[in-house]
Amino acid sequence: MKAYECDVVVVGGGPGGSMAARYCAEGGLKTIMLEKKAEIGAPLRCAEGVSKKWLQEVGIEPDPAWICADMVGAVIRSPSGHTFKLDESKAGSEVGYVLERHLFDKALARRAAEAGAQILMRTSATGVIIEDGRLAGVKAKSMGEEIEIRAKAVVAADGFESQVARWAGVDTSLKLNDICSCIQYRMVNLDIDPEYCEFVIGGSIAPGGYLWIFPKGEGIANVGIGVMGTRCKNADPKVYLDKFIASDPRFKRAQSLEVVGGMVSTCPGLDCAVADNLVIVGDAARIIDPVTGGGICHACRTGMYAGKVLVEASKKGDFSKSALMPYEKMWRDRMEDKLYRNWMAKERLAELDDETIDELVKLVSGSDIGEVNVYNLLKVIKEKFPKVVEGFEHLI
Repeated sequence: MKAYECDVVVVGGGPGGSMAARYCAEGGLKTIMLEKKAEIGAPLRCAEGVSKKWLQEVGIEPDPAWICADMVGAVIRSPSGHTFKLDESKAGSEVGYVLERHLFDKALARRAAEAGAQILMRTSATGVIIEDGRLAGVKAKSMGEEIEIRAKAVVAADGFESQVARWAGVDTSLKLNDICSCIQYRMVNLDIDPEYCEFVIGGSIAPGGYLWIFPKGEGIANVGIGVMGTRCKNADPKVYLDKFIASDPRFKRAQSLEVVGGMVSTCPGLDCAVADNLVIVGDAARIIDPVTGGGICHACRTGMYAGKVLVEASKKGDFSKSALMPYEKMWRDRMEDKLYRNWMAKERLAELDDETIDELVKLVSGSDIGEVNVYNLLKVIKEKFPKVVEGFEHLI
């Protein structure tokens, strides 16, 4: 059996994995990144929308090569058709770019490779190596060949279905109401505003979630929906999405060129995302916005944090859980309050009927909000509908 030796093995070549591999390699660690697919970034499993403000924070320069559309603003639509239109000056961090995600992911992986990380494609982790009770690497199948990668530390960046963390003894299970079932079409021949993303909310439209339209120029858009797991009893997400498309005249001539689906976690993160010789990042750590389902930003941040902490751990020759706890502090200091607040908001908004959602949209559309984000929207809602924010008022 072929064997590799390295300082850090990263399982998963998405944004979280590539960022971790890059920062580990830049710090002088011998790093190997595994990607199970034949092409990084494909097939697509993402709505491809990101905000702009965090890119500089993680050392990513915007590149026209992977920016498909630069949004002017966003529209929030209620079940009865009430709308709240925001230009970029008010939309703030909730509006930004629509990506060509496969090119974005490849760009991040290229940065990792340029830093010195070795990338093994078509390589799926099949288990972990435990020696003397310690995590010592991963087993994998590479191009059909069984291999072992022995490492001082493992980064689990293998997404929603993460098995590496579970194999290493970390409980990553989710409650059904913290899972969102999603489906998305890439559609052509749409009669839509090419400069505004659209979010449609309400139980009759997308129970416990929302429906999105992300323009990609020339009458093309990603049109998708996410439905809370506990609300999929009567119909799956495709039924709701098809019903909306059939009822909207803007889709009269529309055709689908691509269909993608999957699950998204909507909880506020794992109780702990480190263990001895293990760091868990991005979707694998359940670090994803519970309201929007957005995870690219969180994956990039946590990947960067993981890389930096592992470099420091290497200097001390200590990859124990206690030595890796600075990673926990970094991501929690930066994101935990927002994730918890948005998780609570997600839970409460899922309980509201369509009439209340209509009232909420009318309320915020008539309010003077400087920058529209989840936090400021909740501040307005708190005044008129205090029960929506009951239990997490201190975070607003």
